[in-house]
Amino acid sequence: MNLIRFNQHPVSLLSELMEDFDRNLFSSQRPQQPMLPAVNILESDEGFTLELAAPGMQKSDFKINLDNNVLTLSSEKQKDEDESNAKYSRREFSYSSFCRSFTLPKTIDLDKIKAGYKDGILSVSLPKREDAKVAVNRQIEVA
Repeated sequence: MNLIRFNQHPVSLLSELMEDFDRNLFSSQRPQQPMLPAVNILESDEGFTLELAAPGMQKSDFKINLDNNVLTLSSEKQKDEDESNAKYSRREFSYSSFCRSFTLPKTIDLDKIKAGYKDGILSVSLPKREDAKVAVNRQIEVA
């Protein structure tokens, strides 16, 4: 049987663990995680539809850029609520931004890309070029 020496009193160890737990759980100085909206990509015979979840935003909040087959969706929103009472003890600014980039396949018709925003979902339509659409499937008999 081996004996292991414990140099710290168990009560002080527990107290130290609880302080660390409280400091991490209730700290208002925790770094904020960047907002990264969820994305769905749907494929059909006609093209792709990219759906980005961004509730509470407006059409004017989005920037959509296309550069060398890379589609970049980004947004910056700063919320600064003015209160009529100039004397306040705490005021928190709200700032959120995101940037998502997608490399588009060569089969996309870049001139026909369209975007719309409805019910908190940014939808980007990525139609396929005519020569890239899937041909009709058929069975070929062996002669």
